[in-house]
Amino acid sequence: MPHAVLLIGPRGVGKRAAAAWLAREQLGMAGAGDGPHYPVRIPEHADLRWVAPVEDKETISIDQIRELVAHLCLTSYEGGGKVAVIEPANAMTTSAANSLLKTLEEPPGDALLVLVADRIGRLPATILSRCQRIAVSLPSEAASLAWLGRWQPSDNWREALRLAGEAPLAAVEAVEHLEQARAMLAELAAVGQGASSPIEVADKWSKLEPAWVLDWLSRTVQRAARGVVCGPGAGIERELPESVLRHMDSRNMFCYLDTINRLRGQQAGSYNLQLTLESLLIDWAGGLKDCHRWYHPGSMLPAANTR
Repeated sequence: MPHAVLLIGPRGVGKRAAAAWLAREQLGMAGAGDGPHYPVRIPEHADLRWVAPVEDKETISIDQIRELVAHLCLTSYEGGGKVAVIEPANAMTTSAANSLLKTLEEPPGDALLVLVADRIGRLPATILSRCQRIAVSLPSEAASLAWLGRWQPSDNWREALRLAGEAPLAAVEAVEHLEQARAMLAELAAVGQGASSPIEVADKWSKLEPAWVLDWLSRTVQRAARGVVCGPGAGIERELPESVLRHMDSRNMFCYLDTINRLRGQQAGSYNLQLTLESLLIDWAGGLKDCHRWYHPGSMLPAANTR
């Protein structure tokens, strides 16, 4: 076992369950031989620290990391070394990540650090270079559906799995949002057909969780782009009507998707969600003919939100 492990992969593939299992294994706790399990139960042990954003915060602060480093420098309570889990590691502020570097390079005693990252692109290169990476990949659709069926029989798992980006644990949460997703798909199609106002739809969507809206929009546009590029014979399910897709400028569809994904990388509250959605949906209503117009060069925030 290396001294620092970075578990990477999409959200909902079991990285946190794997981190909990690694902690139990390293500390010799009962049940470690059973492997990772869901729902995730954070182990309780005197030599384990599990660091995550505190309530009502989206980042891991430098004070949290300093407290963790101080704990790792203490003698193990039970003599089996210490374990620290940081999740998601990509939520660490720049100062927090910098304060962890020396500990990652020269961990005290038998310490094991397990970092969990949903978005590896938001981790500093200095953190990446000091960890052994373990990629947790998406399982096949058949394997995911079989697991979900054992978890709870339902006729909606295939749709929930698609909504969750094929991640089975995320599908457990997504199944509760199917009606909302169906309504949003109908609204997006209506905007593209000119049957609904982008301003009114943006007003409705702005009342929802920002991350949920942008994640859903990203996946929907990604599937639409793949369907347009690959053509009808490629076996890619087309959720949006053909009349909507024909209206879109396919050359700009990936630019539009990139815009959405850049926004997903921004901290919540750093931009006005309603103005952002209005800009996105106005472009959609216009067939993506002008998708560059509302972006400042070199900026990841819409020009409409920098006023």
